[in-house]
Amino acid sequence: MTAPTPVTFDVRRAGDRLHTRIDWLDSHHSFSFGHHYDPDNTHHGVLMVNNDDVVSPGQGFDTHPHRDMEIVTWVLSGSLVHQDSEGHSGVIYPGLAQRMSAGTGILHSEKNDSWRLAPADSPYAARHSDPVRFIQMWVVPDEAGIDPGYEQLEIDAELESGALVPVASGMPDHRDHAAIRIRNRHAAMHVARMRPGQIVHLPDAPLLHVFVARGMVSMEGVGPLDEGDAVRVTGAGGQLVAADRHVDGDAVGGEIIVWQMHARIGG
Repeated sequence: MTAPTPVTFDVRRAGDRLHTRIDWLDSHHSFSFGHHYDPDNTHHGVLMVNNDDVVSPGQGFDTHPHRDMEIVTWVLSGSLVHQDSEGHSGVIYPGLAQRMSAGTGILHSEKNDSWRLAPADSPYAARHSDPVRFIQMWVVPDEAGIDPGYEQLEIDAELESGALVPVASGMPDHRDHAAIRIRNRHAAMHVARMRPGQIVHLPDAPLLHVFVARGMVSMEGVGPLDEGDAVRVTGAGGQLVAADRHVDGDAVGGEIIVWQMHARIGG
C-alpha cells in the first residue's frame, strides 16, 4: 500500500517577493517574471504568475502580446481599463471577475484610466487621482492554440457573505457555479472577503495557492498571515482560514484568493 503524501506548507512572505519598481508601476511577483528569474520559483501547480500591481493614474501597460495563457485579473481598488485586438473592452473594478484567453495570440492594453468610473452607485467609483491595485494571475490552458476569448461578470453581491466564492473555473463540477470559465479543467480560483471573526474552509485538493490580498488572517497548520503573504499547499487541502487577527484592539478582516489545482505543469 502506498503511503499518503504528507501535507506541506511553503510559506512565502510578502517582503520576500520579487519586486519591480518604475515611475508608474509598483509590482510584486510571487513567481519568476520578466527579468526576475529564479529556476526554483517558476510556478505552483498550473499557476505561473501572481502579480500584485499598483499602477499610477493615467498610466498602464501599453498594447503588448500574449499567447497560450489564461489570464485572470482581480482588482482590489481603483479601476482598470482593458482593450484587446479581438474588439473586447471593459472597465474592471473590485467585485468584477475578468478573464482573457490569449490562445493563438492576442494584443491588449491595461490602463488606469480612473476617470472611467465604476457604476455611480458603486462604493468603488474611482477619483481621477486614484491608483489602481490589482492581482493578475496566469494559468496554463489544457491545450495550446485555442481561440482567444474574453469574459467578465460582476459578483460583488455574492462576496458580501464572506464565504469562499468560486470566481473562475474550468473544472467540470464548477461550471454552473463559477462566475467565469477558464480553459483548464484542473483548476479553479476562489475569493473570500472575510469579515472579522469569519472562518472559511479551503477546498480539498492536492495543490492550493492561498494569497492574502488584503488584511490579515490565520491559517490552520501555518499560523498568522499578513497582506501579500502566500502559502503553497501540497498534499491535501481542507484547512481552515480565520479572519480573527487584531491590531490595537480592533479586529481585522481579510480578503484571500485561493487557487484549487488538481494538476501541475509537466504532470
